[in-house]
Amino acid sequence: MDQQAQNSPSPRGLTHSAVDAITAVVFFLIGVVMMVDNQHIGVSWGPDGPESGYFPFHIGLIICIASVAVFLKSVFSRDRNTEVFVSWSRFRLVLMVLIPTALYIVLIQMVGIYVASTVFIAGFMRLLGKCPWLKTALVSVGVSALLFWMFEVQFLVPLPKGPLEALFGY
Repeated sequence: MDQQAQNSPSPRGLTHSAVDAITAVVFFLIGVVMMVDNQHIGVSWGPDGPESGYFPFHIGLIICIASVAVFLKSVFSRDRNTEVFVSWSRFRLVLMVLIPTALYIVLIQMVGIYVASTVFIAGFMRLLGKCPWLKTALVSVGVSALLFWMFEVQFLVPLPKGPLEALFGY
């Protein structure tokens, strides 16, 4: 190993064990949602066989049990992997895409897909691409208008709409 590599501090970030623990928690929550959701449609064995939610409920239970096992191993095991899985600088880049995408999904529910897409495209062009305002406005509005024309007018496929489209009778 060269001298510079020995003297440089080790990169900081999320370890493999931390990522395993976070993933286990997320999957545990998914398992709980499956169990609670299928509770409504029946999870027992009826006179003519399993009810509709029987197998999905038990799959959710298996996911929860496996998630607990992974979480315990990743947090309390002596041989857990403490190597860096992703550095904070790289993780920041992932979050710069992940967070706006999550907000885009929420925004679709509130204002419809076309307005949300315009804001999403404009945000990426302006903030990350450093594009000028005129180019950003033309591209983001143009792409959404083209998609509206293609899906709503030509293909007659309705996509989620918000109050703006309601003003125009769609």
